Amino acid sequence: MSDHPTWQNPRILCILLLVFVCGAMAGAVTMRLGFGKNFRYDPTYWAGDGKEISLERYRRELDLTPEQARQMELVLNDFVMYYQTLKEQMTEVRASGKNRILQILNEEQRQKFLRMLDQQSKK
Repeated sequence: MSDHPTWQNPRILCILLLVFVCGAMAGAVTMRLGFGKNFRYDPTYWAGDGKEISLERYRRELDLTPEQARQMELVLNDFVMYYQTLKEQMTEVRASGKNRILQILNEEQRQKFLRMLDQQSKK
């Protein structure tokens, strides 16, 4: 039998797991502290003035042909439309859920529930 550690050794597996978990935690903390709420991608940017700026940058930096630029613009327009549709559907789902909850609560509970939602939205 060899004196070299193997992958079946529980100590080695525990150390590797610990290193992985510590790395994941460090990454999560870094993302939270380093980027915070500024790290969200907002495709609605494409629908406004950002559209021309972004497309021009893509054309230049990716050296797109006119046909590729046209196709990319179509894909991005479709993406924005899809994203906005999903956003509207999520708003409807939230409103429906809120209304259903309000129907099962008594008046005192409704007021407390609405205050809780208000506090949560301020965070």
